[in-house]
Parts: sequence; C-alpha cells; structure tokens
Amino acid sequence: MTARIVPAHRVEMAVLAADVLGETPLWCDRSSRLWWIDIERQLHQSFDPSTGAHRWSRHDCRFLGSQALASDGSHFLAQGLSLRQRDPASGLLNDFCEVEHDLDNRLNDGRVDARGRLWIGTMDNELHRPNGALYRVGGDRTVTRLFGDVIVTNGIAFSPDNRTLYFTDTRRYCTWCFDFDLDEGVIGNRRLFADYSATKERPDGACVDADGGLWTAFFSGSRVVRYRPDGRIDTVIAMPVTNPTCLCFGGTDLKTMFITSARKFLSPEQLSLEPHAGHLFAIDGIAQGLPEHRFAVNSKV
Repeated sequence: MTARIVPAHRVEMAVLAADVLGETPLWCDRSSRLWWIDIERQLHQSFDPSTGAHRWSRHDCRFLGSQALASDGSHFLAQGLSLRQRDPASGLLNDFCEVEHDLDNRLNDGRVDARGRLWIGTMDNELHRPNGALYRVGGDRTVTRLFGDVIVTNGIAFSPDNRTLYFTDTRRYCTWCFDFDLDEGVIGNRRLFADYSATKERPDGACVDADGGLWTAFFSGSRVVRYRPDGRIDTVIAMPVTNPTCLCFGGTDLKTMFITSARKFLSPEQLSLEPHAGHLFAIDGIAQGLPEHRFAVNSKV
C-alpha cells in the first residue's frame, strides 16, 4: 500500500516553547489544557488553546523525565529515578515512590493503562548501555519490574481494545508489541513490530488513535508516522523540524494532534536554519484520538 504523505505546511506552531528536549504531551480533559515537559530545563508546562496561555513551573532535579495525570486531579512527575506527586493548585510536591535504585539511569517514557496502573521505563544516561527496564507502578506504591536490557525506553502505548502493549527502545531502533492482559496487568508473547536497526532511525514517543493506529515520532527523522495494527505504515506527516519527540491527541474533540520537539543535538548551524526547533506543534483533523487514562492513586489495582 502507498502511504498518505501529509506536507509540513499543514503542521502549525502552537507554542514558541524553545524546549531543549520537549516530551510527554498529555491532554487533560478536566482543565482543557495540554501538559508537557522539557526534560533538560526541568519544566512542567501547560497550554490552553482557548486563550493561548502558556504556563510553566521549574523543578529542582537533574532530569524531569516524564509525567502522568492522576485520578485525584494531581500530576505525577518523574524526577531522576523517583515519582513525585504534584498538587496542581498549590504546586507542592510529595514523594510517592522510588522506581529504581543505584543505577546511572533516569525515568523516561510512561503511560497509564485502563486500570489506572502506570507503565514506565528507565534509560541509560549515557545512551548506549542496556541498563534500563520497564516497570509497572500501582496506586498503592507497588513497583514491579517486567523486563530489562533496555537502553532508552520510549513509545509506550496500549491498543484501544487493551489487548496489545507497544514498547520502543529508541537506541536499539526498534518497536515491539506484546500481548496484554488488562485484568492481570501482565504482558507476554513479545514480538518485533518495526525494525530500523539497519538504518539507525530513532522511533521516539508514540500514541494510539481510536482506530488502533500507532503514531510514532522519529527523533532526527523530521516525521511522524502512523502504523496500522498489522505494522504497515499508511500515513507520514512531514515535520518542519528535525527532532519531533512525542505526540498526543487533544482539544475538546480529541482531533488535534500535538507534537513536541527538541533542540538537543542540533549544531549552531542547524539551529540557525531551524528557528522553530523545540516548539510545540499541532495539526488538526488527522485522526480521532482517545482520552488518556489516569493513574489510580491510593488504590490497589
């Protein structure tokens, strides 16, 4: 099949964020805002499309690696190897749990499943050692290690029917899928879904749409692609920047795709040719999204 090509001029700039490493966009239906982070500037950011307001808070940590929405309205922020709970009204942070110990790693990509469990992985701070792992975190602070031998965790997503989990290791240049048992919270039957090990292309953050398509941003690849559940690519969005990082669907109808990006690893010469690097982008009407699940705080799952 021939993939549909969406030209870069369809992609609009939503926020002049200038992120060093923008990541983990999530649409909050309660606040009608998009939330995302800049990992290396330790910023937790929000954007209100109805007013154009862009707000942020800076956190005292080396890396602000990921985030999740919670059932009680709070946010969970991954700082180093720990999860902390942030009250959106006061901004106060409380320690929740330490996911991993005594490794030169940090938490990276994560996603909440339909039972309210957070699936989150770690990555090697030097980007080449297989020190990382995938974990499942419950609202009762239970942390379960699922597998290791990971360099850079990314692209965690669940199919709409809750039968498949997608997982990417960006520095192994591959995406895998697993059979997922929602009731038991376990995965199995790991198999290769997309393999870029020959070309060293870097699949990064991902999300699924209502029809089961997996959308993946390609860091250093200037594009976002949609995979059908059978692994075939049917849509390619050309991006106006080199480093798209992650994406989600938002807006009141969940038909706007928001895409974060990064300035990281671009030379001064590249940055001079790419003034929009690190900004937040949006494209309307490309697909129908799904609401994000919320971390079930203080519940046993």
